[in-house]
Amino acid sequence: MQVDHRGAHVTDTSGTTATSGDHTSALAGALDRHDLAGALADLATDGYAVVPGVLDADQVAHVVDRLWAARDESERRGMRTYIPGLDPNPSNVRVFNLLDLDPVFRTLIAHPAADALAAGLLGTDYIVSNFTANIARPGSRSMMIHSDQSFVAPEPWLTPWSINVIWCLCDLRADNGATLYAPGTHRVTRRSELPDDLAELGARMVPFDAPAGSVVAMDGRVWHTSGANITSDEDRPLLFGYYTRPFVRPQWNHPVALRPEVQAELDPVMRTRLGLDISLNVGRV
Repeated sequence: MQVDHRGAHVTDTSGTTATSGDHTSALAGALDRHDLAGALADLATDGYAVVPGVLDADQVAHVVDRLWAARDESERRGMRTYIPGLDPNPSNVRVFNLLDLDPVFRTLIAHPAADALAAGLLGTDYIVSNFTANIARPGSRSMMIHSDQSFVAPEPWLTPWSINVIWCLCDLRADNGATLYAPGTHRVTRRSELPDDLAELGARMVPFDAPAGSVVAMDGRVWHTSGANITSDEDRPLLFGYYTRPFVRPQWNHPVALRPEVQAELDPVMRTRLGLDISLNVGRV
């Protein structure tokens, strides 16, 4: 992927262009060609699944364009894109509040593939906890080793209460910072089952390998970290849709973060998933 001196994506101008609305509509795509039943089986046995070909090359390029624009708008609004307590250096670019920044991200969070994966693991009443981006630029290093479920729920972690659906906006490889995961750790129920020094766990981690346009679904109990981007000129942009069971408090305060005009365009299902209506978990056990 080419980048200019500011890090903004350089759009290919050799072919025809489409409007943002055209791209956003196309992203919703049919699921017939995707083996989602197989992916759900992989999630249950392995703790993760890769679904290739959810986005085509043009759609990936469009989402990358909108992501860089979202980065710029986020910074204009005063929201930092480097979080010192989260990443070792500014080469990791974090973009929060994606749902408010561009319609394309509101399409992806509700994409039929993401919905099928989240509902298949968590149940159809799942909620959207967060939607963020992590762009690992050359020189970025790994963050802390963690599991997402351990951040939002106390042990024991007996069943999956959360899932990350990762949108791969480039080919994921070890050298460009692919997410590293520890196989089998979705079966870990307590922190005491892991080494005292998590670096020992890090030594057993392997990278996700997935082509651009794939989604990687990861059980929230899997212990993992961001990889280090050791390339000289290649960005590794990923989107992380984080879904949880409805009784888990969301990471992001959507009623406050989403502008009224954005909230007004959401359908009733998404309003419920984002906690925008008067009731959320009434009647759920």
